[in-house]
Amino acid sequence: MKLTEAEIIEGCLKQKPAAQEALYKLYSARLLAICTRYAHTSFEAEDIFQEAFIKVFKNIDQYKGQGSFEGWLKHIFVNTAINHFHKSKKHNNHQDPEDYADTVTSDTDIIGSISADELTTVISKLPEGYRMVFNLYVVEGFNHKEIADMLGISEGTSKSQYAKAKAYLKKLLTQLRYPHYADE
Repeated sequence: MKLTEAEIIEGCLKQKPAAQEALYKLYSARLLAICTRYAHTSFEAEDIFQEAFIKVFKNIDQYKGQGSFEGWLKHIFVNTAINHFHKSKKHNNHQDPEDYADTVTSDTDIIGSISADELTTVISKLPEGYRMVFNLYVVEGFNHKEIADMLGISEGTSKSQYAKAKAYLKKLLTQLRYPHYADE
């Protein structure tokens, strides 16, 4: 018997394993995709994923039925990824994003010619700050003011990081699709 979303939520509120498993099965692929967009490695994505699911199960009583449940879940997963970014930023030495400022110019519509998997792979190669802003702006739909507040940066820095992310993506995609241009 397949549970409805309302039954899943009610069961999770009562900490019923069957409902928790149903919630996991229903949303895990989409939510893991969010984690993957923000992580450098699959191990890191899985760590964020697990941490976020624990938050969902602990805080499901905070979902009040306003707005979509999936939207509420995505919000938790994005915030968990951002928190992970802030924690890892303190402990890791990151390359200077200015190292990636060179761009490749081309009239070819590179992004339109690749698969979603290729694009996800290339986005994962962006420097961390670029990747965070790019994902929050393009994929999640936040504006630069909201991104600035979430990441503790200025709105201008968010806009700059986004512009540099696009330029760097274009460079990476050009190298992926047209490797003979990479040496120019």
